[in-house]
Amino acid sequence: MTNRIVIGLQWGDEGKGKIVDWLAANADIIVRFQGGQNAGHTIVSEGETYKLSLLPSGILHAGKVAVLGSGTVVDPKGLLGEIANVRNRGIRVDSSNLMVAENASLVLPLHKQLDVLREERSGGGSIGTTGKGIGPAYEDKIGRRAVRAGDLVDPQGLRPAVDRLVDHHNILRRGMGVEKLNAEDVVSELEMLTGELQPFVGQVWKFLRQAIHEGKSILFEGAQGTFLDIEHGTYPYVTSSATIAGGAVCGSGVGPLDIGSVLGVCKAYQTRVGNGPFPTEQCNAIGERLARKGREFGTVTGRLRRCGWFDAVMVRHACALSSVDCVAVTKLDVLDGFDELKICTHYTLGNRRLDYLPAQSRLQSIVEPQYLTLPGWKRPTAGIRRKADLPREARTYVDSIERLIETPVAALSTSPERNDTLSYADGPL
Repeated sequence: MTNRIVIGLQWGDEGKGKIVDWLAANADIIVRFQGGQNAGHTIVSEGETYKLSLLPSGILHAGKVAVLGSGTVVDPKGLLGEIANVRNRGIRVDSSNLMVAENASLVLPLHKQLDVLREERSGGGSIGTTGKGIGPAYEDKIGRRAVRAGDLVDPQGLRPAVDRLVDHHNILRRGMGVEKLNAEDVVSELEMLTGELQPFVGQVWKFLRQAIHEGKSILFEGAQGTFLDIEHGTYPYVTSSATIAGGAVCGSGVGPLDIGSVLGVCKAYQTRVGNGPFPTEQCNAIGERLARKGREFGTVTGRLRRCGWFDAVMVRHACALSSVDCVAVTKLDVLDGFDELKICTHYTLGNRRLDYLPAQSRLQSIVEPQYLTLPGWKRPTAGIRRKADLPREARTYVDSIERLIETPVAALSTSPERNDTLSYADGPL
């Protein structure tokens, strides 16, 4: 297996965690390159369900090294809590199989407080964040005032970094009529965590460079999805980091020529959490049926996901942005039993035909999806592991997706279980 990036092609929740977990068996190192505890991966293996947010999915495999790259924002308490949870379930986590980039920025309680305050003050104009402090943490990173993981192992540098951060936040808090922060309290809280976190902090870029020289295989795991990307997503209803394949380079410290392939992951239908445009959303019995059958609740927030028909315009657009080699389609089994299924082939905007998602939020909200209608299938696909066992109509549906997104479908997932994943076509998998 070459060094591969795995990204989401929709608005997140595509099942990347399961696909990364499936691929991790053939990788040596699994790297999260962006996002934080706003991401959620649910993995089912041998009847056991694991819900991960910060830890890369590969942590569940013995003999692999999981890495949090510099592009992530790390909640120290959240990470330690997640480590404790998986340890309690018999999964080994120590400095030999987990590394945190010393230049990764930290998410602190002050970030979560600011996140919630802003959403509350926005009222009907809220973005719909998870409230995990991710946006404010990335703001401080870009504003060059973040506290970083490396500061925890440099006692002389920690206090100045905290002072700089707290000064800025106290200006914001004063404007919101909120009690000011005490820098000493922030430092004390971080110092209490330092002993547990210090063993994991290291030079990720150097570790990955050495691994590449040794011929080891690296899997780069993205969080969220393409259309939550800060540059290319449905702005401003986006996350604060680069979710497309290019983000793996910046967020890990490897060079572009070190990447061998890009795998995109999408659901067999479409979902979205929070606010923002959704051209193929079904605010009707179809949407409710998809949500119920797909158990569409956010792993992190528990919020009900909005559901709709598969949007080939968006997924084709996403494949182009990341030079996707092949695609894994998940949750095919959720479509079992529908009389008919629809795939959005293009949009209309007035008298114009669009084969891409416009950049402007207003236009994203008023484009009219145009559909290809296909027959559904009555025979269940849940648990199928061979292409030959799929109903003919299911193969037609997947073949139509492949044709419309102009990218090979290499794998299908037919249940949350790790091994209920089948190779669909000969390709780079």
